[in-house]
Amino acid sequence: MTKIKMPKNVAMIINILQKNGYEAYIVGGCVRDAILNKEPNDWDITTSALPEDVKRIFHKTIDTGIQHGTVTVMIEKTGYEITTYRIDGEYEDGRHPKDVLFTRNLVEDLKRRDFTINAMAYNDKDGLVDEFDGIGDLERKIIRCVGNPMDRFHEDALRILRAVRFAANLGFDIDEDTKKAAAELAPTLKKISKERIQTELDKMFLSDHPEMLEEACNLGITREVLAEANHLKEQDKLTEVIEIMNQMEKNHYLRWASVYIYSDKTRTQEALKALKFDNHTIDICSRIVNAVNTRKLPQNRAEVRKDIYEVGQDIYELYLKFLRGYLTVKNADISERYCQICEEYQDIIEKGECISLKQLCINGKDLIQTGMFRGTAIGEELNKLLYMVMEQPELNQREKLLELILK
Repeated sequence: MTKIKMPKNVAMIINILQKNGYEAYIVGGCVRDAILNKEPNDWDITTSALPEDVKRIFHKTIDTGIQHGTVTVMIEKTGYEITTYRIDGEYEDGRHPKDVLFTRNLVEDLKRRDFTINAMAYNDKDGLVDEFDGIGDLERKIIRCVGNPMDRFHEDALRILRAVRFAANLGFDIDEDTKKAAAELAPTLKKISKERIQTELDKMFLSDHPEMLEEACNLGITREVLAEANHLKEQDKLTEVIEIMNQMEKNHYLRWASVYIYSDKTRTQEALKALKFDNHTIDICSRIVNAVNTRKLPQNRAEVRKDIYEVGQDIYELYLKFLRGYLTVKNADISERYCQICEEYQDIIEKGECISLKQLCINGKDLIQTGMFRGTAIGEELNKLLYMVMEQPELNQREKLLELILK
């Protein structure tokens, strides 16, 4: 018999509900992860108790999604979501049910879930409830819809992308019938918000198997959610981009920059903006892409200082990490010079060498006091001085810089 060790508060909630005459189980992803010996992110609880029953039994609750049967029970400042068994009504928008009906039957609740591996429930009293052979699919390493995949994807089009994402996260294959339904209904992903699409793609890219992007492309999914992948496939560059992604550590910026490495800065910005990314992500990824595509390796320490300034100190370390993976895939030698640049970068930072205007020992006020500069000329002159200092660090003294100006 499968035995799952639950956190004490989760076990306590289930025990309290059972003592009050109701059924209660942990359900979904936490059951799957526990069976796979992974630490669950959340412990979701399902019960035959109605929301008003849950609120009556527990002292401190929050109406998280009470119209859909979800109440959050607060214990020691931690929230635990408890959802009443339910049957979803008709899905009108390809994402959310128009209404829900509560039921006393656990299996009816499990039937509405997306994939067999997410449709298992457990408590210590009854053990594992697995009506759809989720355990078998975990052993076979298969992502398979509960029941008819066409029905599941018609209900919620996001499940089409989630099938690929779960396959990437777990290193599984997708069941053939599930795959066929995903390909047929891929155009319905147009109904899904960009924010939801972005979240699923991000989880896929940060997995151990970002190569599932190719599967998404083959199924026609990327045509609706990530046009860049189709463009790369047409240019016969998708496989190479996936290799670049696999060379990167699981870093949000490095993996997304990989996707757009054959774009320019503007196109990268527009694409990420369309996916509703935050400005910080758009800025960092587009600058990495731009730097890799427009710069050459600096050949001496002075050039490294200039490189840090021009690429941006805030992303330079990320840029170097990206460059290493990119050069590896391109079959370029990770040369001795590249390793020297990494060492010089660290040394420049540790020694506080001047690589920005704020590190100059002179500022705009000093230039104004000479009576020689006004307006934009101040910025231009400071920039000239910065480049002189990055070339010759010993010049970074106020008196020497003023002398240079007066000359």
